[in-house]
Amino acid sequence: MSENGFEPKIVAFVCNWCSYGGADIAGNQRMNYSPNVTLVRVMCSGRVDPEFVLEALRDGADGVMILGCHPGDCHYIEGNYRTLKRYNMLKPLLKQFNIEENRVVLDWVSASEGEKFARVVQAMNERITQLGPLNWDKVSSER
Repeated sequence: MSENGFEPKIVAFVCNWCSYGGADIAGNQRMNYSPNVTLVRVMCSGRVDPEFVLEALRDGADGVMILGCHPGDCHYIEGNYRTLKRYNMLKPLLKQFNIEENRVVLDWVSASEGEKFARVVQAMNERITQLGPLNWDKVSSER
């Protein structure tokens, strides 16, 4: 929690085959990372539509993470390449809504990378804490 009492709400869409495993290892090894992240397990990060991200933000998330398999290691061959394309399409959309683009991040975390999972979650928590809460009412009224 920050000095002003703000604790960010972060939603992380995690790939079933890689990133969820990384989260599991981080938990099993009792690695320290912010507990204010809600995991949404998806079969593939390529399944994460930009609308899912906007919906998470509208529903109260201050930040969203998309975590998938490393490029070239996708269980569905090219799903993470689709993720990258959708993420790149999402960036201008965030700008249209006056949402800081670093409220949404994409990263690659394999099933064996519990330490990396903990590190990227902690970094996201620190970033969002610095940005402060997302005021969706203000964002949507500025469109």
